[in-house]
Amino acid sequence: MTKNTEIFLCTADKEQLELFLREQNQPAFRAAQIMDWVYHKRVFDPAMMKNLPGPLRLALAENFLCSSMRVKDTLEAEDGTVKLLLGLHDGETIEAVIIPAPGRHTFCLSTQVGCPVQCRFCASGADGLVRNLHAGEIIEQFNCCCSRLGTLPDNIVFMGIGEGLLNFDNLTRALDLICSPDGFGMAARRITVSTSGWVPGIRKLADMERQWTLAVSLHAPDDTTRAQLIPDKMRYPIDEILAACDYYREKSGRMVTFEYTLIHGINDSREHANKLAAIAATHHAKVNIIPYNQTSPEFKRPTDRAIKAFEEVLLNRKIQVTVRVEKGAKVAAACGQLRRDRSNQS
Repeated sequence: MTKNTEIFLCTADKEQLELFLREQNQPAFRAAQIMDWVYHKRVFDPAMMKNLPGPLRLALAENFLCSSMRVKDTLEAEDGTVKLLLGLHDGETIEAVIIPAPGRHTFCLSTQVGCPVQCRFCASGADGLVRNLHAGEIIEQFNCCCSRLGTLPDNIVFMGIGEGLLNFDNLTRALDLICSPDGFGMAARRITVSTSGWVPGIRKLADMERQWTLAVSLHAPDDTTRAQLIPDKMRYPIDEILAACDYYREKSGRMVTFEYTLIHGINDSREHANKLAAIAATHHAKVNIIPYNQTSPEFKRPTDRAIKAFEEVLLNRKIQVTVRVEKGAKVAAACGQLRRDRSNQS
């Protein structure tokens, strides 16, 4: 078995490991030991797997990608938010964020290097898509955050760099490992998958009939306004997105969340709020208002008064709404901002 950059130790299943062990003239029970190290002890480096014989540890390191990800930079805000810039085995970088809240921690993870959607207000897609993350890289990213925190998170949101539903197979493979009782054992309800509104991916995810939460970056209640924010190549009509959301709720039993980045003079009027409230009521969805985190001079954050007025319109219409509390404002908190800043410096 020759080393292959597509074979990550953290995504190797029992059958792959048993085949490898046969080639190494090792007993099959070693597969369970290896999986115990990876999934229960969260140890990805074979050199640390002390109950394995030395030659086997060396063979694992030679034939699999193990602990291939490195923390290149760490920024920590006064509120406890930690942003990690992670270096990949090919020299590319991604971001992950550990977000504290009273009694819990949330990981915000990436699914691609760069982003093909290139929302006009977002730093993640400024340079387009470089490549997809392998499922193993998503898991290693998850483990880097676990190592920093010292335990599993309470929640995970796939809202970092990338459009996860355009990396469907790798994302869902990673989700299965994170949620499987034989993997990391997290409850599906504690995981949110975010999308810019990629309709085929929403429907494909719905057909899996899992209990992951779907968050759709709607950002506008009408196609005219949305066209100012999301380029034509990746933008589906809102009616099609909403139909896919209804299908997702039907198949998963989970209420969909509409992510709504509030931008001054673009989508923050009372008219926009009333339209959004009508959509949320019709489609039984929650709304998460995200005041714009300034990354471009072209767009501006609304005033606190405008944010409050927008929220009150939704509340008065009995919509379940939250306003995202800003975290990590001093650590390049916007998705892709740290990666872009460090790339520009190199």
